[in-house]
Amino acid sequence: MIQGCGSDVGKSTLVAGLCRFFTNQGIRIRPFKSQNMSNNAAVTADGGEIGRAQALQALACRVPASVHMNPVLLKPQSETGAQLIVRGQMEGSWSAANYQHRKALLLDICLESFRALEAECDLVLVEGAGSPAETNLRKGDIANMGFARAANVPVVLTGDIDRGHVIAALVGAHTVLDTGDRDMIKGFLINKFRGDPALFAEGRAEITRRTGWRDFGMAPFLPAARRLPAEDAVALDKARAGHRGRVKIVVPRLARIANFDDFDPLQHESAIDFTFIQPGTALPGDADLIILPGSKSTITDLAMLRREGWDIDITAHLRRGGRVLGLCGGYQMLGRRIADPDGIEGPPGEAEGLGLLNVETTLTGTKTLTPTKGHLVAEGAAFEGYEIHVGLTTGPDAARPFLHTQAGPQGAVSANGRVAGCYIHGLFAQGSARAAILKSLGAASNAADHGNIVDDALDEIAAQLATCLDVKGLAEIAGLPATALRSFS
Repeated sequence: MIQGCGSDVGKSTLVAGLCRFFTNQGIRIRPFKSQNMSNNAAVTADGGEIGRAQALQALACRVPASVHMNPVLLKPQSETGAQLIVRGQMEGSWSAANYQHRKALLLDICLESFRALEAECDLVLVEGAGSPAETNLRKGDIANMGFARAANVPVVLTGDIDRGHVIAALVGAHTVLDTGDRDMIKGFLINKFRGDPALFAEGRAEITRRTGWRDFGMAPFLPAARRLPAEDAVALDKARAGHRGRVKIVVPRLARIANFDDFDPLQHESAIDFTFIQPGTALPGDADLIILPGSKSTITDLAMLRREGWDIDITAHLRRGGRVLGLCGGYQMLGRRIADPDGIEGPPGEAEGLGLLNVETTLTGTKTLTPTKGHLVAEGAAFEGYEIHVGLTTGPDAARPFLHTQAGPQGAVSANGRVAGCYIHGLFAQGSARAAILKSLGAASNAADHGNIVDDALDEIAAQLATCLDVKGLAEIAGLPATALRSFS
């Protein structure tokens, strides 16, 4: 189990890289994270949803994603509440306080899923959540030491040296953990190091001296990780160097933005100037396309969009001849009305939409979770993606569908053709669909399937980790047989 001294220390990337490394060694491996919190989710082959990181890790293992890989998923809807997903299915919304009191009840479900994976492979790589040193959250824990002890899984603790304070973080965790939890930790590793590794040799020795933990190595800062889909919205707060192409595409950064990895393929297009627009900043007047992204709380994010004045910016953009595309929750916002009579995404109620498409949406208690493929109506180009949403959208503009899926026509297009929306995530991932959409904007595409970019990045990360981490030692503490260990000699 890879745990960390905090969130965003690189646990997900390390697990993905190690999954690919062991897979390339011919070992059957599965990823697992008992409890995740993310609004970036993926549809699984067995008809549910899990966190994006575990879907990526399944890809690293070259196996289909399963609900067992992330049996508990929390999707934040407000500062104090989240939608609860258990084994891929929606189980209602819980406040943070209620969840802390009741999460221990989910431990048996997590253990059952873990054992199901364990039965079909040689090695399970488990990812922790946040930090085990948050001792105020230890009671009823199912994400870190609570799970590790219940499943008897050896732990390696990760420190992020890029943040600084890494010696204190690791030694401090050793200090505050109780004896039983501390005994689960078999060693540590350092992540995101920049520069000459020899310069931190003394620091690593100091950590070992103070903790007695085995040193499993130090991973460098991995540029290839930028080519992997991000799971947490914290990634959107970091400056990203992008291309400054002739065609400008912007996405307003909504508070509850969901599945924003939809836009990763656009950031690899040299002809595109792509930007997430942060709150407090106007949508640029020279944009060619504004995309409204998915949202975990559509009515709340629609209100935020109006507070930011982005609705006025969108109206001005259309007057100048620009185009607007809405995906999932963004599609719902483009309509005349959104109703949530049962309080699926927040308090029951309804809101007036932007009125740019003549459709209306009613949120329902049934969530659509399905992979899908089809073609764009206007361009005829093929796409593959997935649907993950609550709500039914109908109206006159739906008679002009944006695309056709296996299930039939979907989405809507305005009478003038400059506003469109649909429920499909992953629309830009396949080269043919992305190239057709960019061509309609006057931009040439590299037409590469984004999946190949991600796959190459996983192989690159795996190769780098093999040179800097004690992968043989990791295999040993995981209990792999000696026949498997010969691969690492």
